[in-house]
Amino acid sequence: MYAIAIREPGEPDVLEWTEHPDPRPGPGEVLIDVAASAVNRADLNQRQGNYPPPKGASEIPGLECSGTVAELGADVTGWQVGDEVCALLAGGGYAERVAVPAAQVLPKPTGVDLVEAAGIPEVACTVWSNVVMEAGLADGQLLLVHGGSGGIGTCAIQIGRALGARVAATAGSADSLRLCRELGADPAISYRDEDFVAVVKELGGADVVLDNMGAAYLDRNLSALAPDGHLAVIGMQGGRKTELDMGKMLVKRLRMSALGLRGRPLGGPQGKATIVADVRNRLWPLVESGQVRTLVHDRIPMAEAARAHATLEAGGVHGKILLVR
Repeated sequence: MYAIAIREPGEPDVLEWTEHPDPRPGPGEVLIDVAASAVNRADLNQRQGNYPPPKGASEIPGLECSGTVAELGADVTGWQVGDEVCALLAGGGYAERVAVPAAQVLPKPTGVDLVEAAGIPEVACTVWSNVVMEAGLADGQLLLVHGGSGGIGTCAIQIGRALGARVAATAGSADSLRLCRELGADPAISYRDEDFVAVVKELGGADVVLDNMGAAYLDRNLSALAPDGHLAVIGMQGGRKTELDMGKMLVKRLRMSALGLRGRPLGGPQGKATIVADVRNRLWPLVESGQVRTLVHDRIPMAEAARAHATLEAGGVHGKILLVR
């Protein structure tokens, strides 16, 4: 089969469409003929040499895909050859075929194009596991989403609104802020021109903050939280290290979680199988009803993954970039 290889750590041009050995499904795994994958910031970090795959995972980038079941490994039940599916991966999505644990496979949502389904699993599982399963976002609460116009952000705004929460979102450009408002963010806050802490405090404080910035936003996020609020950190675009004011946390009884998705085990209460099952049971109906949808910025041939990476790095991407076979 053909797949993307990372020749060496570096710029997007180190990505090459080359021949690889055909994967085979092991016990409990499903082999998928890939229709599409999607570009996530984690892929950029892996290409740059800053985010190696977990032990045992494919060196091929790509944390999600959609396609058709081609073969079943031993002991797999609930799936049949020919099923249209999408899947959460630890790697291997930028390829013609990928083997994945059956517990990480989801049915293609009814009413969703098979290619567009490739952009759902990673963002859906990330947002759902952090905002709902961990932080417990509920009807009537206020969710603050940073980076509201990106893949994670657009998904989080929609999930928050579908659950009955009020959503505030930060973004940079006028077009990005407009998109956040169209998805239901009220207010949409310019991180260039406004103080999100002041804006959110006027609303009573956020019950949940979904943060992709890390160190640069830590102190301000704690200030923006309401009493008993929860800060869910999912990225480090603003750095890894900073000081933590424990006094702010103690006085307001705040909680903070920093939970990645890629390196989680398959099993256990915090494992990928548990997350995928909850997403299928509780989030998938919202996707199939159209309340949560994939926003596609562009579809790019998979062999041109270097162009897709350069586009994401250049900024201004709204939603997901899909890599199409």
